[in-house]
Amino acid sequence: MKVITIAQQKGGAGKTTVTAHLAVAFAQRGKRVAIIDIDPQASLSTWHRIRAEKFGEDYTGLTEVATTGWRLAGEIANLKNDHDIILIDSPPHIEADARGAIRSADLIILPVQPSPTDLWATKATLEIGEQEGIETRILLNRVSANSKLAKAVTADLKKSAGKQLLKTQIGNRVSFASSMIDGRTAMEAFIGSTGAEEIKALVMELEGILGIGKKPKAKPAVKSVKSKAPAKKEKLLQAA
Repeated sequence: MKVITIAQQKGGAGKTTVTAHLAVAFAQRGKRVAIIDIDPQASLSTWHRIRAEKFGEDYTGLTEVATTGWRLAGEIANLKNDHDIILIDSPPHIEADARGAIRSADLIILPVQPSPTDLWATKATLEIGEQEGIETRILLNRVSANSKLAKAVTADLKKSAGKQLLKTQIGNRVSFASSMIDGRTAMEAFIGSTGAEEIKALVMELEGILGIGKKPKAKPAVKSVKSKAPAKKEKLLQAA
């Protein structure tokens, strides 16, 4: 069982979107996935609630827990025997809850938008990860194509962070936000899209860092189910 914490002290970096997409992508690759939301804004829990309401609680493909930082260790202990991956969406600012989520992790992912303010905000989280001896990786997120600023930030991070910068970058894709509106992800609503392929590449890179691989294909994580709306059948967790 591996714990991955998505952390960033600056708000608006895309933590929840990254967490939700990673959760579904890992599940598509045969992992038993739990998500823990300790952010007071509860955006990840809201997304999962919409998902459950639309498709049914038994068909989301994920275990979801909303809790506070001081209960985090207990929740992880409860989940670890039945899950392969636990993803934690931590609150912004380096407060007690965020520190607890960082200390509980096997890997910290730090989403950074290609802007100076986001870049500056990474310092505190990187320092905590270093102090705790926890593997930390920087993810360039919401990168606009052919952006001179993005190229400059990437070059700066390569110099300052070196191996901590993930090779995979996530673009500024409409598919991420539009798919989450109805409790899905780009891999489900826009199969084969550039955004879906970026997430798939990111998960494969993270598997390499964590030393885990794709599980043999077995029984699908979820069944084909009907939306509560009078629409056609939709499949959740369909592999890209």
